[in-house]
Amino acid sequence: MSDDRQHSTDEDALIVASWRSGELSSFEALVVKYQKRMFNIALRVTGDYEDACEVAQDAFVAAFRGINTYRGEARFSTWLTSITLNLSRNRLMSAQTRKKNEAFSLDWPDNGDNSRHFNEWPSPTPSALELLERRSVHEKLRGCIGALSVEFRETIVLRDLHDYSYDDICSILNVREGTLKSRLFRAREQVRECLKRAMGDI
Repeated sequence: MSDDRQHSTDEDALIVASWRSGELSSFEALVVKYQKRMFNIALRVTGDYEDACEVAQDAFVAAFRGINTYRGEARFSTWLTSITLNLSRNRLMSAQTRKKNEAFSLDWPDNGDNSRHFNEWPSPTPSALELLERRSVHEKLRGCIGALSVEFRETIVLRDLHDYSYDDICSILNVREGTLKSRLFRAREQVRECLKRAMGDI
């Protein structure tokens, strides 16, 4: 464990202890510290901005209500990430069920790319060709990650996009390290093949 990671762990343990003693400001400090990361994880898993906002909010509510179930065996961030992923899975499953049951208007234009199912992430309009190219690559990568099965998507999001350790991911997903490495390898291969189809050899 790096010094920075150890420092964060010790700091979180102190903040959680303060929160449990009744200091509400300590809980607020944890929200400020982790809300962006939890939102990004939820966004990568659900693929929907509004859903990710609600998942991140619900994750902190669940943590607040369930703090007495947190035994400190894993880091607070690991425990919170587990909550966020569980809520993200549930939200994704609900969204997929809704889409199957939706009745679309026959007048709705269909260009064959299912674009009506995909919410664009807000971003400023690039002002240079290089930024446009980077955005194009980013969107293709996001699409490839979004096309993965949930278990592969979670694995690659936690490891490659958020740099969680293997131990942390095994704890979060409740899998053995061998299973995790196998999933990660297959997820990376699928993303690589997807990008190759979209952009040619990379």
